[in-house]
Amino acid sequence: MKITALETIQLAAYPNLVHVLIETDEGITGLGETFLGADAVAAWMHENAAPYLLGKDPLQIERHWQSLKGFVGMNSSSTENRGRSAIDIALWDLFGKASGLPLVQLLGGAVRESIPVYNTCAGPFYARDIPIAGEVSTNNWQLGQGDTSLEDMDAFLNDPGALAKELVAEGITGMKMWPFDLYVAAHDGHYISHADLDRTMDLFRSIRDAVGNRIEIMVDLHTLWDLPSAKRISRALEEVNPAWIEDPIRPDDVGALADFRRSTRVPTTAGETLGTRWSYRDILEQRALDVVMTDPVWVGGISEVRRIAAMAEAYQTPVTMHDCNGPVQFTVGVNLSVHLANATLQESVRAYHRTWYRDLAVDVAPIIDGQASPLNAPGHGVELRPEAIEAPGTRRRRSTLKGNPS
Repeated sequence: MKITALETIQLAAYPNLVHVLIETDEGITGLGETFLGADAVAAWMHENAAPYLLGKDPLQIERHWQSLKGFVGMNSSSTENRGRSAIDIALWDLFGKASGLPLVQLLGGAVRESIPVYNTCAGPFYARDIPIAGEVSTNNWQLGQGDTSLEDMDAFLNDPGALAKELVAEGITGMKMWPFDLYVAAHDGHYISHADLDRTMDLFRSIRDAVGNRIEIMVDLHTLWDLPSAKRISRALEEVNPAWIEDPIRPDDVGALADFRRSTRVPTTAGETLGTRWSYRDILEQRALDVVMTDPVWVGGISEVRRIAAMAEAYQTPVTMHDCNGPVQFTVGVNLSVHLANATLQESVRAYHRTWYRDLAVDVAPIIDGQASPLNAPGHGVELRPEAIEAPGTRRRRSTLKGNPS
């Protein structure tokens, strides 16, 4: 079996997503996905990855991972690494289809049947229809569009207690919010006033008043604050006993992140901005995290998540899979979550899972009573809907053994 074509698909309504199809001469195709910088990632796949992959055996996954490492830009969640992540996922999917086995079985089997999910409280239009550029901005929130029944961001900003009750009734074990983002712009993340801090804390207090400790609270700071401000926020958050504070500061300053972790009783997690095991190694060596967050579409694919998780386990550190990108990423994350011994929780966005994930994919890993489980199909089990691919504005580009990209 050999690779005969690499095709990228970019859907107009989802400008941050890029999908890759890797085709073979035996008619088996693998599907991969990544997020952010879609145009640049697609260009890298055709200009750099396709000339290497075409004609090769697709089942030599590790050899291809190493060969696509490149010379620069690989020790991060760079364009090159996101492209390699999507390709790695597609090759694992292809491996599953060729062998007739689900992804979780290829990984070595499940250590649990399902994984508890927490809900990231975004709405169905969060970061949709617009490319994300620069720092996280409230412009990405896109509140007030379409069906508001799943507008969980508006709910956490205005009635988080009622939202918490609704999630608990569904069996969901946690909720993640980022209301502190509202106050970053006033001082560029270098200061938060006592009034703004207390106003935000009232949102978290209302959750505890509504459901007590029946739900975990996760707080995301999106790396937008400096160290003293992040410390001030974390000290205030100790009152409501969050499960973690996520990306409090930039994780590339590992010493500062370790300083932050030592300063607070709130567990620290990070990883959304990291890529490859080498970035995680530095953080683990300095004991800068309580929980490692990783994302297969950014860090280097399924192959690299396994290595990062094994390294974290050696440091007695649990891992959790990121979501908020696409149906392939979520489903692959669930497969990894049920396989990895030190996985704890799976992030999910119920507004995505119940709306546009279903619009894009024929099937996606199910969530039942707050538990996610893999699809019972060869590979990861996700296939794009033909009608989604054929929607107006879709951009498709192919590289083949017989010619140049088209």
